[in-house]
Amino acid sequence: MAPGNENKDLPLPPVPDVVSKMPWIQLGDFEVASSRTPPPKPYPARSSPTERATARFNVHGNAVLTGGTGMLAIVSARALLEHGLSGLALFDLPNAIEKGKDAVEALRADFPSAKIITQSCDVTDEKGVVAAVQTAKQQLGNINILCCFAGMVGCVPSAEQSADHWRKIIDVNTTGCWIAAQAIAREMISSNHGGKIVFIASISGHRVNYPQPQAAYNTSKAALLHMKNSLAAEWTRYGIHVNSISPGYMDTVLNEGDDLVPWRRIWAERNPMRRMGSPEELTGPVVLLCSDVGGSYINGADIVVDGGGLVF
Repeated sequence: MAPGNENKDLPLPPVPDVVSKMPWIQLGDFEVASSRTPPPKPYPARSSPTERATARFNVHGNAVLTGGTGMLAIVSARALLEHGLSGLALFDLPNAIEKGKDAVEALRADFPSAKIITQSCDVTDEKGVVAAVQTAKQQLGNINILCCFAGMVGCVPSAEQSADHWRKIIDVNTTGCWIAAQAIAREMISSNHGGKIVFIASISGHRVNYPQPQAAYNTSKAALLHMKNSLAAEWTRYGIHVNSISPGYMDTVLNEGDDLVPWRRIWAERNPMRRMGSPEELTGPVVLLCSDVGGSYINGADIVVDGGGLVF
């Protein structure tokens, strides 16, 4: 018997009788008439170019944004309202809501016909998230958009990082998105209306950042990217699109200050555009993925918004 073929003629072991008990991912329907993700309806025959352009990126219904009073979320919330969103629930920690109250009031003043609420919520608290979703549904109606902005960063040498700190970052950035997505998806499924779920991932899920050490954060975002893939596969049959956006270094208050000047210089030097991103530059992908027509055939995708930083 030749080496490597010692077991060639041995009988295979019996297959355990577990196949019928294993959960099975069900995909969508072939028939357009019964599909929960049909192509968009044709534009009205006599619609003008301006009307078609508007309809292409129209956003309808009600949205929940976790980490909702942070800068990236507030700017994106404004964009969604500009494109037609009628109801908005901003979930965040109580102190964050207090800090962001002026920005929230500005949204209410600028969009008086939209209903905008804030809801205290810790995304790592499953019961709290479920309760917050129920409150938002009672006040706004069915929720058809979820954007997960809540997250935390931790820059610490890995040899010095405690297990508790590691778990906290994973819990907020990955598990927190899972808890929010599951709570919203259950409502979408039970209401039979589908919707859009958008995770805010990061270029940190694609590569190792430099020069700051942040293994836990990078791991949490990489996990989020694959969770997006998994949920897109499972939930499309219910009319739920699951996608993500991976921002690069964004010019927010978290990246300000004289002590960060050396880091900002290195981040810019390693980017083809030689600068950080503006929060407004994230709004295009947010609107696209949440839009009725523009995002109707995008599912399981990740849009990188980093000025080309990942090309190196």
